[in-house]
Amino acid sequence: MATVHLRIGDLVWGKLGRYPPWPGKVVSPPKDLKKPRGKKCHFVKFFGTEDHAWIKVEQLKPYHPHKEEMIKINKGKRFQQAVDAVEDFLKKKEKQGGKEQSSEGKGDSKGKKTPTKPLKILEEDDEDLSALKDPSEKDLTDSDPEPSSVERLGALGTTGPVSGFKWESSPASSMEPISKRLKIVEEDTRSTSIQAADSTAINGSITPTDKRIGFLGLGLMGSGIVSNLLKMGHVVTVWNRTVEKCDLFIQEGARLGRTPAEVVSMCDITFSCVSDPKAARDLVLGPSGVLQGIRPGKCYVEMSTVDPETITELSQVISSRGGRFLEAPVAGSQQVSNEGMLVILAAGDRTVYEDCSSCFQAMGKTSFFLGEVGNAARMMLILNMVQGSFMATIAEGLTLAQATGQSQHTFLDILSQGQMASTFVDQKCQNILQGNFKPDYYLKHIQKDLRLAISMGDTANHPTPMAAAANEVYKRAKALDQSDNDMSAVYRAYIH
Repeated sequence: MATVHLRIGDLVWGKLGRYPPWPGKVVSPPKDLKKPRGKKCHFVKFFGTEDHAWIKVEQLKPYHPHKEEMIKINKGKRFQQAVDAVEDFLKKKEKQGGKEQSSEGKGDSKGKKTPTKPLKILEEDDEDLSALKDPSEKDLTDSDPEPSSVERLGALGTTGPVSGFKWESSPASSMEPISKRLKIVEEDTRSTSIQAADSTAINGSITPTDKRIGFLGLGLMGSGIVSNLLKMGHVVTVWNRTVEKCDLFIQEGARLGRTPAEVVSMCDITFSCVSDPKAARDLVLGPSGVLQGIRPGKCYVEMSTVDPETITELSQVISSRGGRFLEAPVAGSQQVSNEGMLVILAAGDRTVYEDCSSCFQAMGKTSFFLGEVGNAARMMLILNMVQGSFMATIAEGLTLAQATGQSQHTFLDILSQGQMASTFVDQKCQNILQGNFKPDYYLKHIQKDLRLAISMGDTANHPTPMAAAANEVYKRAKALDQSDNDMSAVYRAYIH
């Protein structure tokens, strides 16, 4: 598709984060507002709100060519009000002979100067984008209860997150049920990769399953997943080894299970997300464990990142009791989990995958079905091996820059302008330079994933020298008491 060149004053459809395309106008940013580093973007004012945001060029489309398409697939009241505001703007502009008249900072009808309101600047990684709401709604204060997800998303004309901005999708196909909108890709390995079409990107809504959902494990990833399941209307029963972690979710409407076995017996589909293979086994096979609650037809979904052997073992024991098994590890971090933008890799019972459709839509931006049990574990370990090795290399580059008298900030500036520019690189490097190692993905967990990937390579008689080298650096960081810090704390292995 040819690049669309936009100018100040152009009307556009802008896509921010996981929310739907919204009508806006390209405007000049305030002089003291810096443009995001390493991103080609325009400053956009959204119609129907007082909100402004930097929007990447690939998330902007001209207003008029896509108007009919957007109106067909977005039916919310506030969305329609925003479109009406665009039409009013166009009528006024036409009456003025095509010239715009700005009222900001101008006098009113009595000659008094109207003060310019401070701009509300939205960020793509804002947790809820609650600023994008009807201007007539009361502003939230610290004492206000958090609005429901439906209320917040409803302000954008949708009742669910929108995880893609796919202009190529035809409106007609958007009305098909999700089971009929599956993209099937045959891989060289002869396994089948099935990616569920992003129905929320097109329909703008999630209809939660009527099945009862259980969730075991409320760590960095599990907490965000459960929060999004609840926000999207799912009935969820939770359990955690440290029961105090359940309190917040009980307040949000979750039910409490006393043991893993009780959760499984109460629910139709039970998810688990724990730290490592031993924790996953203990959860299933231990006292009052999952296996004791499994009955014919019960579904168990293992979301932990573990080795293929552990997944195969768990699948076999669940199936031996008549249960249905799916592995579904997730690619992402705590922030990505909180935003409901995880990537889910699933394998095992295809019917369970389909039954989990609304759950996967609530917690992630897309999901892949990779065939037989074990394939998702293998793919997840490969992905985390690459990410862990890359993080170690970035840390090595930063420390080498310092050791040779080069500015680390300049190194990051140059990096962010090149082909390796990404949100991951920018966030991790910024945190390192600020000395902020608050965990978004535990260092001990990425080291565990590297270890398991190296072992998988040994089993396949495939060399993994880069991962092995990175693994040693993470082990050094663990010896420096960095296990419970973010993976970016591998940086400290190079400076001690």
